[in-house]
Amino acid sequence: MDEKKYGKPIGDIVKIKNDFFSKNKEMLEMSARQADALLLQPKRTHCKICHEAISGEPLYSSQRMRYYLCPRCGHVNSENEDTEDFENRVYLVDSYENNYSEADREKYEARLKAIYMPKAEFLLERLDKEGLGPKEIRLLDDGAGSGYFVRAMRQLGTDAVGIEISKAQVEFANRMAGEEILSQTQGTDIPEILRKTDRNVLSFIGVFEHIVNLDEVIEAIRDNQKVEYVFLSVPMFSMSCVFEAAHQNCYNRHAGGTHTHLFSDQSLAYFADRMGFEEAGSWKFGSDMMDLYRMLCVCLDQNGNGALKDYFGPKFLSVLDDLQLVIDKSEFASETHLLLRRKGR
Repeated sequence: MDEKKYGKPIGDIVKIKNDFFSKNKEMLEMSARQADALLLQPKRTHCKICHEAISGEPLYSSQRMRYYLCPRCGHVNSENEDTEDFENRVYLVDSYENNYSEADREKYEARLKAIYMPKAEFLLERLDKEGLGPKEIRLLDDGAGSGYFVRAMRQLGTDAVGIEISKAQVEFANRMAGEEILSQTQGTDIPEILRKTDRNVLSFIGVFEHIVNLDEVIEAIRDNQKVEYVFLSVPMFSMSCVFEAAHQNCYNRHAGGTHTHLFSDQSLAYFADRMGFEEAGSWKFGSDMMDLYRMLCVCLDQNGNGALKDYFGPKFLSVLDDLQLVIDKSEFASETHLLLRRKGR
């Protein structure tokens, strides 16, 4: 297993994520609609990753959602199953893409630079150690959203394109790029696309936790020997989950909404093995301390302590990176970036 990297400075993330602070009520309402959609779905009977039967009492509950810890692989599963009906309700009907794309070019470029360029640079650094230079990388980004990661990879000199189910996001991404970098597809077509692609690197940035037909996607990647590497970022069962469960009047950024299950190091290893891959490098950095800071600020405003919030805020922000690095190194942070290589390569 290759070396691990930990930590990432918060930098301008506070400004980019400002809506999480200023629009807590509106985002809670959005999350409640998504919870309504999930509660309409059948009960989950087996773990999303290892298929172990779900039984016993839930580990915890948060904003009407109950979560079970898989005893076999450590994956955290919501009580209700994610289905095509759930997907249609929260992604297409609820205009989910509006939460992740800015119509203003300056904001778009700032988000690309602060959030996605570091991911792309990490991937190139790790692939270079694997013997692949930028000109040898032919990347397909699945669930490409508004095209941020594809843009970052192209700016670094790679051949990168993306696929996305949202027509609005595809049009937005191509308009921002000034060229056709994304194409629209149906979710049901994605396994076949992955099975037939001749791209040697696949990326899934915040995608695997949203895929309904995950078993089909795993099988497609496993069967396509032309795919040598898979780069992914996923939400992890982490400190953020604890903070969210303890602050029920704050928006759940991490668990809940469209995240119906969360990974662990154990379930990620199980997941990789099912695809026939192994770890080639990881970068662990979370937003746990940012989540805690946000929740404290929101709660202070809610109970009339705005002056204390203003006094406390700069002091907490000055140590936030140091605190988060401790969490990252504890292996209980909210996000993992993982590069997988095909076994035997």
